[in-house]
Amino acid sequence: MANLSGFVKRIRDIMRNDAGINGDAQRIEQIAWMLFLKVYATKEEDWEFDEDDYESVIPEECRWENWAHDDRSGRTMTGDTLLDFVNNTLFPTLKNLPVDASTPIKKAIVQTTFADANNYMKDGVLLRQVINVIDELDLSDGEENHAFGEIYETILKELQSAGSAGEFYTPRAVTDFMAKMINPRVGESMADYACGTGGFLTSWLKELRKKVVTTEDMEKYSDSIYGIEKKQFPYMLCITNMLLHDIDVPRIYHDNTLLRDVLDYTEGDRADVILMNPPYGGSEKNDVKNHFPSDLASSETADLFMSVIMYRLKKNGRAAVILPDGFLFGTDNAKVNIKKKLLSEYNLHTVIRLPGSVFSPYTSITTNILFFDNTGRTERTWFYRLDMPEGYKHFSKTKPMKLEHFDPVVEWWNNRTEINIDGFDKAKCYSYDELTGELGFNLDRCGYPHEEEEILDPMDLIQRYEEHRASLNAEIDRVLADITAILGGKS
Repeated sequence: MANLSGFVKRIRDIMRNDAGINGDAQRIEQIAWMLFLKVYATKEEDWEFDEDDYESVIPEECRWENWAHDDRSGRTMTGDTLLDFVNNTLFPTLKNLPVDASTPIKKAIVQTTFADANNYMKDGVLLRQVINVIDELDLSDGEENHAFGEIYETILKELQSAGSAGEFYTPRAVTDFMAKMINPRVGESMADYACGTGGFLTSWLKELRKKVVTTEDMEKYSDSIYGIEKKQFPYMLCITNMLLHDIDVPRIYHDNTLLRDVLDYTEGDRADVILMNPPYGGSEKNDVKNHFPSDLASSETADLFMSVIMYRLKKNGRAAVILPDGFLFGTDNAKVNIKKKLLSEYNLHTVIRLPGSVFSPYTSITTNILFFDNTGRTERTWFYRLDMPEGYKHFSKTKPMKLEHFDPVVEWWNNRTEINIDGFDKAKCYSYDELTGELGFNLDRCGYPHEEEEILDPMDLIQRYEEHRASLNAEIDRVLADITAILGGKS
């Protein structure tokens, strides 16, 4: 167990000497494919034990124990021989494994995981040293496997500071809180259509595990999750994450959710529960919009995912979704129409306003958690502002948000009352008529009193400015249309 504590540091120290590795993002990507193969090899040992006729999808010479494991015989590959094998045999073989629709998921994931993976290391001796550190892990030991699961979590956290890779990581306190409030039940299906490294999936599994009693429950537990991830690297991390959580058949797909017509979804495509933090701030190509009804065809990624979520939520299903402030106050046509659909066809019962630095250092854009279910029209919506905990000015990498910081919400959740502090609403309930009538679908309620000037990252500032400008333009267009109508249609 002792060797686990310094695991990441040991690997990082070796990699620092390799000319091919440039920065944390590449370092973590390098660790990721090796970890996947080590974890997969451990799983294959289990499958071989359980299944009499198990055959690996990986050719014999490319299986971990035949090239990576050092048997101390002195014949283990290292230096240029190892480098040549990895670059010219291992990678081409795994990238081109014969996979078709009939290949079982647990075998097909090897090919999809390696489809865009890279070996950045250029020194075969250093590569051998890194592989030896990874090979020391005894993942068949339950205790060590659990401890490594915790270490894997720290690797995922480090993505936050590894350039743009941070977008794939939602703080664990947030995913755990959302899974807790959604209250999983054995037998339900849960989906995340932009699952990144699998944070929501693991939080769901952790919460659901408490309710597993029988062997039948365990089968339902293993089969309860479904994920889609567009980018190769987080997809690889997610698959490894699921294998570490004893999901032997991870139904995680390397695909783009937005490239399917939302009107084509059938009952089999829907989930009982959806937990998501959709990518936001990005804009999709025009042809992506063609997969959505024209009134919902936004150019904002988060808006498009919001439509997907509504179309893919089962009758009586429940959802918890993180969305930026721009969704709440936005008045452009697509945003208003999405909110109109949400309020008139779904029950948006709670909106939790989150402090601005929850996703720091990746972004300082303020976000919210929307809780809704597919049980019919919204009658009333509660808004609750979660303030910074005492002693914190803002969250940071060294002082991240913790699950206990959500305690005030949890306490309020089952005994809701309106709260007003110093003339500002902290918790308040609005009726459907108020939200759709006089407030004009502006859901920006119980916001943060701005006592001090907020200094944003330049890109965040530009994004916020663009959101406000789009809202203002939409408002001007609406007023001009009203005036034109009053004047008898003459422009």
